[in-house]
Amino acid sequence: MATNHGDSRSDVRTEARTEQRSEAGKGNSQRADAPAAGKSTSKRGFAAMDEATQRMIASKGGQAAHQKGTAHEFDSEEARRAGQKGGEAVSRDREHMAEIGRKGGESRQSASRLARQGAKEEKR
Repeated sequence: MATNHGDSRSDVRTEARTEQRSEAGKGNSQRADAPAAGKSTSKRGFAAMDEATQRMIASKGGQAAHQKGTAHEFDSEEARRAGQKGGEAVSRDREHMAEIGRKGGESRQSASRLARQGAKEEKR
């Protein structure tokens, strides 16, 4: 097995990884931060990264998938079917649909009432 004596680049990389590990562990004690219920609210890994870093990594993944030929893009028909499935799933909850209908009726009623009031004030 060959060794890289004097290869300062590998030494720098090793030091950088060690530093990242030690930085990641600082002030991130989950036991101390964990709520009484036992679930941690602290973000870890990808979720802990800032949004710009997340976007950069996700973009690289998307580009790689396109280059590999495994990326998926919805066409309009496929998107329509997916939306239809979601609508069917939601509409099975009768109580939810009734609530939506009530809100819509209330909204329409109040809009109609406001329009009538506005017409009366114009006549004056």
